[in-house]
Amino acid sequence: MTTQISPMLAVRDGRAAIAFYQQAFGATLLWELEGAVAGLSIDGAEFFLAEESPEYGTRSADSAGFTTVRIELFVDDPVGVHGKARAAGAINHSPVEEHNHSTTGPSPIKRMLQGAVVDPFGHMWLIGKILD
Repeated sequence: MTTQISPMLAVRDGRAAIAFYQQAFGATLLWELEGAVAGLSIDGAEFFLAEESPEYGTRSADSAGFTTVRIELFVDDPVGVHGKARAAGAINHSPVEEHNHSTTGPSPIKRMLQGAVVDPFGHMWLIGKILD
């Protein structure tokens, strides 16, 4: 098995979240447990959601009033996906713009397009594309 890291987003309403991620990002539902827990995929990138469970130590971002995670979604058309997410109910956090970076390492990033939305459940999605 290949090691994989996949976020599990805590939400107040699992069925509404499934519908939003399908509409906003074209997510595919992989499996669902009565709407309370689900596995989804955006073009093969898997993530999960679960209804918040304060008794188990998880609260949704909107219940907590903030999020501590930014989800990076890399796509071929960040402007189109950003607009589709806003049309589905996400709030614009920042428009898609070109950013210059001077990263180091084996795969440095010099330029990228990126913007951000906050979904109806309080999670921030940075939508971008690495240019070079």
